[in-house]
Amino acid sequence: MKLVLFGATGMVGSRIATEASARGHLVTAVSRSGQSPVPGVTATAADVSDRAKVAELAAGADAVASACAPPRDGSDPRAPFLVLNQSLAEGTRAAGVRRLLVVGGAGSLEIAPGRAQADQPGFPEAYLPEARAHQDVLTYLRTLDDGLDWTYVSPASEIAPGRRTGVFRVGGDELLTDEHGNSRVSAEDYAVAFVDELEKDAHPRARMSVAY
Repeated sequence: MKLVLFGATGMVGSRIATEASARGHLVTAVSRSGQSPVPGVTATAADVSDRAKVAELAAGADAVASACAPPRDGSDPRAPFLVLNQSLAEGTRAAGVRRLLVVGGAGSLEIAPGRAQADQPGFPEAYLPEARAHQDVLTYLRTLDDGLDWTYVSPASEIAPGRRTGVFRVGGDELLTDEHGNSRVSAEDYAVAFVDELEKDAHPRARMSVAY
């Protein structure tokens, strides 16, 4: 499978590139720096907010994926991150690519039906702007009715570098926790679940979640 991966050099993106490449997929890693996160993976520099460039890079691909993160420079990330993801979706569609996978956030996961984690008292204030930015993207994707086969993949509340075990749970809109109430997953196992979804297309036009 030919995969164009935007945001390929970050913590999550580099692990998705590693996992996809190890399974034999042809990965084009796109980032602002243009550096390759995995030896042998084709890399290029591009601005995802450039719709025409997204379309150019996506042309001929089987799928497009994004591991882009909201701006973390202290500014309000919501508007620019939404524009970036709109460009991503529009460029993917313009290239004639049907499949789009997006690395999402955990703040919009529900602790009860209709009750998002980020809306609850005590949610860390420092993480709220980024959580809202990710939430906006999910809301936007759910408005698309043009046949774009998107999947939004939310990680657990805690995601960090760790071990690739290949053992995890997959859910939907609900926040997955373990028997101690913790919600966590390694970036490596998140990447396994992400590439599994790329291959199986088990959650078309929906959000899925990944946690231990």
